[in-house]
Amino acid sequence: MSECGGVNRTKTLNFNIGVLGHVDSGKTSLARSLSSTASTAAFDKNPQSRERGITLDLGFSSFTVDLPDQLRDEEQQYDSLQFTLVDCPGHASLIRTIIGGAQIIDLMMLVVDVVKGIQTQTAECLLIGQLTCPRMVVVLNKIDLLPPNKRQSAIEKMTKRMHKTLETTRFKECPVIAVAAKPGGPEAPDTEEPQGVPDLIELLKKQTYLPQRNPAGDLLMAVDHCFSIRGQGTVMTGTILQGSLAINDTVEIPALKVTKKIKSVQMFRKPVTGAMQGDRVGVCVTQFDPKLLERGVVCTPGSLRTLYAAVISVKKIGYFKGSLATRAKFHITVGHETVMAKVTFFGLPPVGSSEAACDSRTPPSLSCSLEKPFTFDREYFYQDEYVTGQGEASSGPDPEQWALLEFERPVTCPSLCLVIGSKLDSDIHANACRLAFQGRLLQGFEDKSYTETALSNLRIYKTKHKEGQVERVSDDYTVIGRNLFKKETNLQLFVGLKVTLSTGESGVIEGGFGQSGKFKIRIPEGLGPETKQLLSATTKKRGKGGNKGGPGNEEEPKADSQPVGIHLHFKRYVFDPHKKMVQT
Repeated sequence: MSECGGVNRTKTLNFNIGVLGHVDSGKTSLARSLSSTASTAAFDKNPQSRERGITLDLGFSSFTVDLPDQLRDEEQQYDSLQFTLVDCPGHASLIRTIIGGAQIIDLMMLVVDVVKGIQTQTAECLLIGQLTCPRMVVVLNKIDLLPPNKRQSAIEKMTKRMHKTLETTRFKECPVIAVAAKPGGPEAPDTEEPQGVPDLIELLKKQTYLPQRNPAGDLLMAVDHCFSIRGQGTVMTGTILQGSLAINDTVEIPALKVTKKIKSVQMFRKPVTGAMQGDRVGVCVTQFDPKLLERGVVCTPGSLRTLYAAVISVKKIGYFKGSLATRAKFHITVGHETVMAKVTFFGLPPVGSSEAACDSRTPPSLSCSLEKPFTFDREYFYQDEYVTGQGEASSGPDPEQWALLEFERPVTCPSLCLVIGSKLDSDIHANACRLAFQGRLLQGFEDKSYTETALSNLRIYKTKHKEGQVERVSDDYTVIGRNLFKKETNLQLFVGLKVTLSTGESGVIEGGFGQSGKFKIRIPEGLGPETKQLLSATTKKRGKGGNKGGPGNEEEPKADSQPVGIHLHFKRYVFDPHKKMVQT
């Protein structure tokens, strides 16, 4: 890569196509058959990929075609269209890399083995596409494996099955095309021409649109390959996710905590003076060891943040079968990193009932107003698990919810980036979706000691409800209670808290009574006549009934008489270091 100052940039529109699908569906063969110009990271150059025969990293290649008619009237006046193919790995354990690649593509090609149909990872790739891509083309590959006399009917049958699968997704009625990217399989000689590839190229041209590109804002570039050129510097190849870059700009490599100056820029071996969002580029910077940055991000100095925890919006992925439980650990893909994190789910306070009268297992009401922005100024309700809108009593969209992610190691990422939670340690042979939830990063915690310095600002509360009984009356304004606390409970913590009797009176806990966990309640308004009569009867029953197993007497109350209950409601903030009890 040579110095390239002063070279004018060609008017070529770069359009990124993600090639996704189950392992062995023929994605790399398809990319190879489509491409005329390969970039440094294309076609499984990773030695481990060649050894195992599968794609282990994102492969990039490109080919250029005439600009389609639908793009000719656009103001940008492009004169050609460059398709950049992002060949994503399909092996089960490599789904982290797929998620990273899916965030930089404009259209997805979902490659399906026409003989095997949709498999587990095919479905996962489809889900990732729904989260990240506006358009999709389904490519039924390996049609050469079908018997010639049954080929057309098999293709039609699989096409109908694909349309049926997609009818509830954003890709409803997306085009389906059949090809044989590598007739005879990977080991076959290259003498046989691929089948259906020219038709696929025409279809891709029809599906292109002008992606929203914005050169403004901070630079963020996803780097997928790094190598040095003697006497010139280190080349980083990747795709610009946001912003732009130019020769002589200074960029930061956050993973190495260094800044470097851009010496030259190329787009598929053509020197250019700069590039912008959506472009696939090679950037030569002043020397550093390329082994330190095989994959990662490059950015405007100071624009990325390193986070130890984060608050995200959260939506469960419908195909995930398990529950999303608080305190569980998930693989979190954020930006271009995947890291384990402990998750705490929370939502808006329940509607239609006093906050203090709700049990912590009660889900937030589905009548909560949705799309409320997250803010530290509001109180939130602790959830034992993510709450869906498909409960026994109701059906509808899931209520608005958020999650606190506490990362096992710090992650570097941009604001408002996509977050995907997965269970990648699930059995890779089980026919089950491992993508669990998705969301957007809303608030990050950059302080390593965030649990002490910042979490108390996150006002997530649990509601508590304790029940006891009145044992006896001291006077018209005082009763003695029992069974609300254990013998070893420090009753001083509860002094001053309000309680209500099952008969309607309100009182305040004044302190302990004796050594067995009993306590004294002051009733400021006094006990009502009916309550005094009931308590008197209950006391007589306790005092005279059934002594030594003997029968009761005529002074006992009726059999349906119930003891007077005591109800204590309060809430505690989950991250309050003092664990104070609060009543409203």
